[in-house]
Amino acid sequence: MSILVQNKFLLSSKTHVSLWSPAIPRKFVCCIANTTVNVAAATTAAAKPKHGDGQLVIEREPLSPTTPVLPNSSTYYSVLNDPSLQSTWSHRVWVTSGCTIVLISLAKSIAGAASSHTWLEPALAALVGYILADLGSGVYHWGIDNYGDASTPIFGTQIEAFQGHHKRPWTITKRQFANNLYALARAVTFTVLPITLASNDPILHGLVAVCSGCIMFSQQFHAWAHDKKSQLPPLVVAMQDAGLLVSRLQHSAHHRPPYNNNYCIVSGIWNKLLDETKVFEALEMILFFKLGVRPRSWTEPHSEWTEETEIIEQTTAY
Repeated sequence: MSILVQNKFLLSSKTHVSLWSPAIPRKFVCCIANTTVNVAAATTAAAKPKHGDGQLVIEREPLSPTTPVLPNSSTYYSVLNDPSLQSTWSHRVWVTSGCTIVLISLAKSIAGAASSHTWLEPALAALVGYILADLGSGVYHWGIDNYGDASTPIFGTQIEAFQGHHKRPWTITKRQFANNLYALARAVTFTVLPITLASNDPILHGLVAVCSGCIMFSQQFHAWAHDKKSQLPPLVVAMQDAGLLVSRLQHSAHHRPPYNNNYCIVSGIWNKLLDETKVFEALEMILFFKLGVRPRSWTEPHSEWTEETEIIEQTTAY
């Protein structure tokens, strides 16, 4: 009686391979049985390697830069040194500008509250700003997910980036900090700066500072919602568990069919209400009947929405 010994390899779905990296050597395991194993059923005689009788060889091929990607395959190589994921000095300047203006607005709110000895109103205004930021992130996310394309004025770059995010959601965790935030930081700079210069009202600044700050950092909260808890700082995990920041569990529903829910990415507190009342679906119907524009979420999942696999590994048995 023949005994066949098998070894199973656990393949990681989170390994990243650069297209320009040298071939990665793989070990092979030889399992020796007491009787001869017939390998003719597994491969042709011409391609069969010459191994000794009684050996079953399972060999993992090296991944080289020339490893082909099959046509119509969803396999995607994540390139860690992709320049589109890296921060530039321009990105850093915009993020610095946005953070500076938000901090000035927050400082004006605190200073005004201290001088007038009225802390309750600015604090409540800040809470309202935090709640509105989540709603605003959802409305904005819904809009660029469903309408326009890369050629759309002003928002084209963001629309293209979010469509790419649906195909390759893991890349947001590889995107560098300033690269991820600079577009929103630039918008905050232009909108909050005039308010900061024109007003000293602590209540207004409490609302504006927290709302604009949360919107600016919403893409970082979004990135954390794609990371595993083991990869996040303990404080971030605690805030996600407390519902103060959108969690991985909640946001993951947005990346599953029908791709038309859980748009809010600050805290996610609006998601349940917006989805149950079908607010966005109602807006889509209004736009369709008034303008004849169909949202992307009405289309059956295709190449624009289908998530690609992060890595390819080949196992060849002889």
